[in-house]
Amino acid sequence: YNLCFFLCLEIQFYDQLLKAVLFCSGSPREYLEYYIFPVLLPGMAELLHQAKKEKCFERKRTKFIACDFLTEWLYNKNPKRKDESFTEFFSIPFVTNWLKDHPRPPIPLSLLLSEEEASIVIQSFWRGYRVRCDSEVQELRQWQKQLREDKNIFKRVKEFWTKQEAKGNLCGLDSSVIHVGM
Repeated sequence: YNLCFFLCLEIQFYDQLLKAVLFCSGSPREYLEYYIFPVLLPGMAELLHQAKKEKCFERKRTKFIACDFLTEWLYNKNPKRKDESFTEFFSIPFVTNWLKDHPRPPIPLSLLLSEEEASIVIQSFWRGYRVRCDSEVQELRQWQKQLREDKNIFKRVKEFWTKQEAKGNLCGLDSSVIHVGM
């Protein structure tokens, strides 16, 4: 989805660029060097700084989405928005419109957790596993399982006889007659 979004932005950008170049007296290269690169290159530099902060160069996968960052940066640095306050990526109007029609899949939890949070989760699962492997704990768990099963059997037998007595009362039989035979 990010690629489609970025390509859509690029198409809009190139369409506007083509219109602007047609009205520009110089060559497309001059237009790029004079109008586009002075805005885009600082954005790309800021993108690299942010990618380094997000440890994108150290890991294979991160939650950092470069196209989103660049879109947000360019939107907020737009000279037409000079006096307006900072706008987050998901609050940008054309982004919200795009995401209505093209929703993104959720970011996996492994990318949302910090290293400390992930280590706590992993350590707690490991400690739980090690405790459950202990023979005394396994014996206790087996005893609890057996107790739950036994309670369910008594409960089921009681429910069965309650239903049977209700059926006997509906048929006009006395419930004491049913118990005499047992």
